[in-house]
Amino acid sequence: QVQLAESGGGLVQAGGSLRLSCAASGRTFSSYHMGWFRQAPGKERDVVARISSSGLTTYYGDSVKGRFTITRDNAKNTVFLQMNSLKPEDTAIYYCAARQSFLTQFDFWGKGTQVTVSS
Repeated sequence: QVQLAESGGGLVQAGGSLRLSCAASGRTFSSYHMGWFRQAPGKERDVVARISSSGLTTYYGDSVKGRFTITRDNAKNTVFLQMNSLKPEDTAIYYCAARQSFLTQFDFWGKGTQVTVSS
């Protein structure tokens, strides 16, 4: 198993930037595919970005393409989400998640970190 803890959320003005971090426990972090998801009040949880275990393959949701970047540092058991050009509609709780295969659902989740973008 892996335990995940997000950090880096906060309040930022529209057009600003934030960098989220997700620290993972365990010695097998490099074998997990990772993802960032978000959930705004009254809305379903959506995928923001995903990254393969090696870091070579990434995927972005349409609403964040060109603005957000997902990376990982397997030596530090950490995955990052760099968020630039933030918009009020990016306001949500952001969750980090892990899965052991592209064929399975994300099984492990952090508790989330709040991101609020003011207009």
